[in-house]
Order: sequence, then C-alpha cells, then structure tokens
Amino acid sequence: MIQLRAYELAVELYKETKKLRLPHFLQDQVLRASSSVVLNLAEGYGKKTTKDRQKYFSIAKGSIREVQAVADMEPQALSHMADKIDHLAASIYKLTR
Repeated sequence: MIQLRAYELAVELYKETKKLRLPHFLQDQVLRASSSVVLNLAEGYGKKTTKDRQKYFSIAKGSIREVQAVADMEPQALSHMADKIDHLAASIYKLTR
C-alpha cells in the first residue's frame, strides 16, 4: 500500500468522479484525468530519484488541474467535491516543490 496522503485523496476523488452525471465527453475526460492523478502519484512514489518523482508528480498536478477545469465548467455537478479537489491540488503542489 502506498503511504502517501495525496494518493489516498486521489483514490477517493476517482471513486467519486465515477458517480458524476456529466455530458459524456466531460465524464470521460474527468475519469481519465482523475485516474491519471492516482496512477502518476503511484508511479512517482515508486521512483528512486527526486527528479523522477517530480516528473510524475508534475503530471499528476496537470491532471488535477483538468479536474478543476471541469469543476469550473460544470459547477453544479462537482460543487460537493470542491473542497476535496482543492485539498488534493494543494497536496500535489506541495509534492512538486
């Protein structure tokens, strides 16, 4: 099991995004973006060097920004998740510094 709070938050977010009702094209995008966050955090966590970890954590940061963009486009569908999305984005930002 990965011992990283951002990873745990990302898994929770992914599970929640699966339940959303969005236009099909946005549903697909938010699922791909949220799964990308989980997968890139996991891959980065497994890397040995800081440079390698940073690469995957940065990709995860870009993916959470995609989720935030969907939240901006469809606020009624994701408003209940806003705090979780922001918390995860902040956690990932800290990992990239």
